[in-house]
Amino acid sequence: MYKEFLRALSSGGAALAVSMSAPAIAQAGEGQATTIARLQVQGEQPDHQHMQMNMSPAAWQFMQEAIVWAMFDHQGGPRGGDGFKTPNWWMGMLTRKVGSSQFTFNTMFSLDPATVGTRGYREIFQVGEAVDGAPLIDHQHPHDLFMQLAAIWRTPVGGTTGFTLAGGPVGEPALGPVAFMHRASAAENPVAPLTHHTFDSTHLAFGVVTAAVDHGPWVVEGSVFNGREPDENRWDFDFGRLDSVSGRVWFRPTDALEFQVSTGHLKHPEELDPNNMQRTTTSASWFKRDGTDFTALTVGYGVNATEDANRHGVFVEATRHVGLTSIFGRVEAVQVETNLLLTDALPLTHDGAARKDMVGAFTVGGVRDFLRRHGFEGGLGASVTLYAVPDALNVTHGDRPVSFHVFFRLRPPAGSMGRMWNMRMSQPMVGHSMQMKHDAN
Repeated sequence: MYKEFLRALSSGGAALAVSMSAPAIAQAGEGQATTIARLQVQGEQPDHQHMQMNMSPAAWQFMQEAIVWAMFDHQGGPRGGDGFKTPNWWMGMLTRKVGSSQFTFNTMFSLDPATVGTRGYREIFQVGEAVDGAPLIDHQHPHDLFMQLAAIWRTPVGGTTGFTLAGGPVGEPALGPVAFMHRASAAENPVAPLTHHTFDSTHLAFGVVTAAVDHGPWVVEGSVFNGREPDENRWDFDFGRLDSVSGRVWFRPTDALEFQVSTGHLKHPEELDPNNMQRTTTSASWFKRDGTDFTALTVGYGVNATEDANRHGVFVEATRHVGLTSIFGRVEAVQVETNLLLTDALPLTHDGAARKDMVGAFTVGGVRDFLRRHGFEGGLGASVTLYAVPDALNVTHGDRPVSFHVFFRLRPPAGSMGRMWNMRMSQPMVGHSMQMKHDAN
């Protein structure tokens, strides 16, 4: 199965990634062609979020992105342990223009059910989802085989406004920042944030419909979706009623800077918890490129509000990539479900409110690419995480646990427009990565 997976990645390659043919560039007009040529000569990666390249209406364009981590995981403290896991995913995007509209089909798959296992990989203080009728704690759950199967239609409404309709059997609603596996600021970190279930765990929803209106630097989105977490069988679909709702606003004042504010009402998101949840998040991201080098930063604040408690979380993460070397870091503070971590159950304290305590985590790491062949990028990396542990959890997790990872990372060839970082399902698809920033002057 793994050979077939790698063969599929290789067959895509740079040739299948979004390409600018000579006729397509010619149709873009002399001004855009000059801009493209200048960027290519300077070795810069053109921005891919704003301006439309006038692609041939009859041509389908394809992009792909994927990653495979071969990871030794050591989690410190009494609740820690060692393990070797191979998290992975592959994403493909097929798009074409039809008249003035743009049609796009997104697919995303993961072999985590086979390579990571039902309980996922160890990550102390992580909480979310269930296995064998019990809460999954001190582990990051695996992703499902089907991570996204969605269609997107975007049509212009006037010169600077567009309307987008997106959805499918598996997708992501308009809630939270870009999911961690797509953020450039987390591109070299193999481990999910402890704040995953505060910000972006809804990136995989089995049933979602999203509508969006974009106007200049603004995008307003709304979704109806199935807000329940997937079950422990990661090979199938977990469809449910579209009874959860969310809304999100994006503001992009410059090519490098982007802000979002979102809130969503999740209907019974946890299998073992009957409570509904109101999730509210805000975040800012900065992404600056110079050729293949880049610097990316994301900061976020979020809160999960239920009948029992309001749990807050914040994170700051960054990646700096220069040449063959990347360094990355992440700082988090999250109010954890203390009773759950202590007892594997959901008891209440004497005052009727679920106990919550703040856990802090600081991660720093690096990756060095040593393999560049046929466009594939292979690198060796390592990271270490230090924790700030509340007194209540010293007995179970220790007062100063230390965790670390040593890993090999493999990526397929990047397309001519760069990698599919900072991408979300309902992003205004004016050709998406066939778009290029252009000064009309």
